[in-house]
Formats: sequence, C-alpha cells, structure tokens
Amino acid sequence: MGHGHGHHHHGHGHDHHHGHETTAPLPAALDTSVPDEALTPDQQSRRSLLRRAGLLGAGLATGSVLGQTAGAAPAAAATNGRRTKGFLWLAGDHHIHTQYSSDGKYRVVDQVRQGAKHGMDWLVITDHGSTTHARIGVEKVNPDIKAARAAHEDTLVFQGLEWNIPAAEHGTVFVHPGSNEVSVLKQFETDYDGSVKGASDSTPANEALAVAGLAFLGEQIKRRMIKDALMLANHPARRGVDSPHEIRAWRDATDPAHQIAVGFEGAPGHQAAGLPQPLGMGRARGIYDNNPGANSFPGYPLESYRTWGGFDWMTATVGGLWDSLLAEGKPWWITANSDSHQVYADTAVRGPGGDFNANGRYEDPVYGGRIDVTQGDYWPGQYSRTHVGADGFSYAAVMDGIRAGRVWVDHGQLISGLDVRVSGAGKWATLGGALHVKKGSRVTLTADVALAGGPNWAGFLPSLARVDVIQGDVTGPVADQDTFTAPTARVVKSYEVNQTAGTVRLTYDLGRVDRPLYVRLRGTDGNRSAVGAMGAAVDPAGPALDVVGDADPWLDLWFYSNPVWVLPS
Repeated sequence: MGHGHGHHHHGHGHDHHHGHETTAPLPAALDTSVPDEALTPDQQSRRSLLRRAGLLGAGLATGSVLGQTAGAAPAAAATNGRRTKGFLWLAGDHHIHTQYSSDGKYRVVDQVRQGAKHGMDWLVITDHGSTTHARIGVEKVNPDIKAARAAHEDTLVFQGLEWNIPAAEHGTVFVHPGSNEVSVLKQFETDYDGSVKGASDSTPANEALAVAGLAFLGEQIKRRMIKDALMLANHPARRGVDSPHEIRAWRDATDPAHQIAVGFEGAPGHQAAGLPQPLGMGRARGIYDNNPGANSFPGYPLESYRTWGGFDWMTATVGGLWDSLLAEGKPWWITANSDSHQVYADTAVRGPGGDFNANGRYEDPVYGGRIDVTQGDYWPGQYSRTHVGADGFSYAAVMDGIRAGRVWVDHGQLISGLDVRVSGAGKWATLGGALHVKKGSRVTLTADVALAGGPNWAGFLPSLARVDVIQGDVTGPVADQDTFTAPTARVVKSYEVNQTAGTVRLTYDLGRVDRPLYVRLRGTDGNRSAVGAMGAAVDPAGPALDVVGDADPWLDLWFYSNPVWVLPS
C-alpha cells in the first residue's frame, strides 16, 4: 500500500552530519533571555515583528505538537525528544534571485536584509541556471552569500540555483553550506541543467537526464562531498510541462530514506503581478497567463494554466494532482515563496554599464528616481511564507524539517501559527508524519490556529473566516504514472472562525479508522471562493479561478498545510 514512507519521514538517517548543530544557540532576537536593550537595531526590529505576530516567548518555544509529551510521539520523537520544548517554526523562502540572474537586479545582501526585515529565518539564493551562471556565476555569488551570512547571523542563507529541469519547468536545488557547495552545484549545473545541455524538450532522453541529475546529488551526499541537498519544483503548472509521470520520477529518483526531490511550490511567486493597472502590472498572479505549448502534457485542462486563490492548480484542486500523489502514501510537500526578481513599488534600477555575459552579474542597483508599479514581485516574507518545523536553529535542521514535511504556508500573514496533531491509541503525529495505530482505533485531529498577530505589509489585520479539513484514502501506487486525480479526496469538515485574535482550537473526529488515509488543512479569509473542479460534493467552497489582469493578492488570502497520514494495521 505504499506505507513505507512512515519509516523515513522521521529518523532522517543522517543525524551524524549535524549532531553539533542542533544545539546551536537561538538568534538573539528569538532568545527572550537577552534583554531588548542588548539587541542591535536590526535585532530589535526583528523581535518587535515576532512579538506583533505572537511568535515570541512561550508561543514560539511551545508552539509545537511535540510539546511536553514528546515521548508519546511516534518515530518523530526519536531525533527531537531531547528538545522538550518541541520544534522551532522557522519561516523562509527557497526561491530568490539576485544580480547574478539574467533577469535579476538586487545584491544578495539586499534580498537577505529585506527577508530578515520581513521575518524570514532562512533563505535560499536561487539564480537561474545558464551557461554564464555555470561558467562563472556559481563561484562569483558565493563570497556575497558568505558575506550576507556574516552580516545577518540570525538568518540562515543557503546557496542554491534555479535548475532548468531537463524536459520540464524550473526547480530549486540547494545544498547544505560547506567547502564543496560551489564545486558540487557547478558540476550539477554543467552536467544536468536543461538550458546548459540543450535538453529542454519533453523527450524520454531529457526526462532521464533530470532523474540522473537528482541521482548525482544523492551520490554527492553518499560520498560526503556535501552534507545534504534538496530539490523543489517551481511553478509546476505554469506552462503545463511538468507531467505527472515526471513528478513521480523525480520523487522516486533517489533512496527514499534520503530523498532529494521532496515537493513543489503549492503557490508560486510573482503574486503582485495580478494587481490591476494602473497600480500594478495587470497580468496574472504568479504570471500564470500561459497556454499549452508543444512540450505541454496534453492531459492538463486549460484552467490548469491559471492560479486559484494564488495557488497552483496542482495544489488548489481538491482531488487533483497533489492529492493523487498523497494517495500513493508517499511524501510530496508544498511550499510558497516570492520568486523575487524585481520588487513591486521599488525605486531601485540596475546599475549602469557592465556586461552580464562577461561578468556573470549586473552592476549594483542604483536609485531610479521613481516608484515602479510595473513589477510583479514581493520581497521574501513580504507576502508569501513557508514555515518549517525545525529541531534547532541550523541549516541541517531546516533541511530535515522540509524533507520531513513539517511545513505549512500562508499568504499575507493570514495566520501567525499552526500546530496540527493527529492522535490515537496514546500516540500522535504532526505535519508530514504518520500515525501508526491498530485497525479500528479512534483517531482525532486537533489543530491550534494562531490568528494574525498584527497588520501585514499592506497595513491591515487579516481575518481568518474558515478552515477546511481535507481527507483522502491511501490507495497505493498507481498503475498509470500520469494519474492526476484522487477520487476519494474531499473536504470532510469546515469550521467558521468567529474570532479575530488569539488561538482557535479545532477538533475533528475521524472515528474508528480501518483503512489508511491522510488529512490536510486549508484556510481562507472568505473573500473569494467557488465550487471546486471535482464538484460541490468534493469541494463546495474552494479557491476561485484568478482573473488575469484583476487579481489583487491582498484581497484573497489562504493558508495550506502539508498532510498527516493515519496508517492502521
């Protein structure tokens, strides 16, 4: 039934790489034993942001379902039991461009400074894979990343790249920092990037090259060249070129105990692109305004090329492609990020002179003398956030949390915290985990939703109107690798939220469970909804199709969680 995932979500299998790291001290802004007056201005700003969001002090330290009962947890507790206060929920962004991208502008330190200002704990610099980047960009950006790490010690800054996946779309690839981070990324890009290799068309040979690239990264970990590597597919439905069988092939390309390809963007970046003219670009959220092309998967419907409530069709459709992957009982997670290239309402422009192809970068940005509302991006953390449950403040802990699926995402700071626990027979599991119980055991889902703790960047306090519980059966591996539906997935319960501050506790009784299943959560501000693609019996009030040219992202806010499995035996 494909339940084997249960054993590798939790132990991570590589604790030897980072045993020294998980006890790293908290950043000063997060450490309540450090008085306010001892903080730098940057740290004070970070602390006040966390306070406003209700994420400092007890809320942060105990904001996890590991709580005081870690010993009662399933295998997840094995690596975290020593932390009686549970996970740190660290917000981040894995898709960010700089002046080392042919369509970028900002310095690394600009993106990191802005990310820190907007509450980001971890960031991945992902300049575009290209012949120029492979030749000189990978090396040249590295000192800037190291300088940003030194200047912003409270922010974890990974080096990665945006991979042109052979035969498919783009993907974030990033590695644990170390002495070989540049050499491994350079070799990966040189040998396996679709643009560098001229391998963009949807052919079996190019699809095989993508799988080989993931296997190469796995091999670098086994050889101890790098401590870890991850891949997340970016804007997967934007051009229709990520077919279901390719996504499954990436997921299954490496040893499941140390999977490299672990998920895709549930919501793309470029969210400001939907702001109507004259105050915005007047395009589509995510710049999802494409149509099928020669390399597109022919089975995808036309509506898959648009966002739904700012989310990718693969994630937004209950009973759709994401659910079809989860129904196999195998891990596949969602994220959300900025894809920040050129920021909405910014005043900076590219510095004059220079030669990108010769230098691998643009000149540093300069003041442009006007506010530019024709750009479609936000700074990291300004609108989209990916929250990772980590067992410490370290690079390895963030990567472990992503691989384990301890991830939830939100837009516009709709909520400030989410703790999910599925419990039964004296045990429980959280996001990304699996609860193993005897057949017929009574199982309960409990979610503590911390409402918005203060105004977001747009200047208003978001209000959560409703939370949906989505449930589907685990039906095992599919015979047709291009399956993108899950007939049993549906919204099983909706909760109206009638308070505006504090924490809401939701409880859903799954009854006596006699078959393997999973549950996941979704929440909305209630501004826009529509019957889902599979009909009202499956999703009576899901996200609505975004209108190209008129889709203000601040008027349509959602959060999504990754799933928890229940596996009776």
